[in-house]
Amino acid sequence: MVAPRITPARTTPLRITPTVDVQPTQHHCATPRILGRAAVAVAALLAACATQLPTPGMPQPSPAFPAIPSIMGPSTQDVLRNIVTAQDRLYRVAGPLLVRNTDLCKGNARNLLGFTAKNRYSWGTELSDAAAPLYGVDESLQVMGVLAGSGAARVGVRRGDRLVSAEGKTFAQGQSAERQAAIILVPMVKTKNSIKLVVKRDGAELPLTVPLTRACDYSIELGNADNVNAYNDGRRVMITRGMMRFAQTDDELAYVLAKEMAHNSLSHATRQNMSGTVADVIDNLMRVHPDLTAMSGASGIRPTPQELDAAADTLALYMVARAGYNVDGEIGFWTRLATQYPASVLNGYTAIHPATAYRMDVMRTIVADVKSKQAARQALAP
Repeated sequence: MVAPRITPARTTPLRITPTVDVQPTQHHCATPRILGRAAVAVAALLAACATQLPTPGMPQPSPAFPAIPSIMGPSTQDVLRNIVTAQDRLYRVAGPLLVRNTDLCKGNARNLLGFTAKNRYSWGTELSDAAAPLYGVDESLQVMGVLAGSGAARVGVRRGDRLVSAEGKTFAQGQSAERQAAIILVPMVKTKNSIKLVVKRDGAELPLTVPLTRACDYSIELGNADNVNAYNDGRRVMITRGMMRFAQTDDELAYVLAKEMAHNSLSHATRQNMSGTVADVIDNLMRVHPDLTAMSGASGIRPTPQELDAAADTLALYMVARAGYNVDGEIGFWTRLATQYPASVLNGYTAIHPATAYRMDVMRTIVADVKSKQAARQALAP
């Protein structure tokens, strides 16, 4: 929903997000996107990266979301366990937002299979030995999560299933398995309504026809920084690990995810000529060793005008409600965030979203409107 790395930077040609744009791109994340930008996605296939060491001068984790220990000691399994825990949380919370708001994403929607799949190399070579005993992964791609309500869930895809083939094409194994799977799956996802998979479960091969699931075309990333912030560049949403800790409940994390999705849907980064600047920030925070000196301020991101912020808040509130999350806590969450991390904290959320009072006034009106429509069983739309 997604971070330092443990291995040398490597290129992952295809993203594994709910999108189907397969332009090659370079990533530096210990958890590369598997199977291409729409292949085996859980609605929000983020390329979450490992957290290594606390960032000097940035907020430290609260007890509700413990720090990920250093990878330099004997705690490699703890490192990986925390990475996967963060990934799972982001996938789970982002999934309903992406699947139930395709019409609010302003045409930015794509098909996806509705599950994540990884093998032992998906978190980098230095974590591959820890991945095997923790999650039972080996050279083959194994389902790690299934999106609730997706076509994959309906036909019985399960965590632990190993991918054998798609439409008769056998999946590769080993370090290139993700890239090879993307080559197989991305064209299918673009042109088909369902895909015939064969998975191995309990030693036996099982054929499954998986209906594709429509979702908003946004990649969800976990940022390798302790500042409490979130970013959008028009096609990606990044939540820093500091924000992950601050958002104590799934509802609160949904508020942040939906807000960044709404900015993307409304093309705000493009309208502010900030897409390139924010993209650089996201790319930096996905590296093995991000340039933390760039995180001492706002990283060149200009504050969002209050009218744009309020428009994103409005759309986000409807997204949150349509995804089944509770809008009652929205105002309290954003108020608490602005109080604990005011605009004077230059690398924090409020510094680039400073119109707190204006936003709260708009949100009060929209929350009332959403609740009124919910009570009257009316369609939830701005």
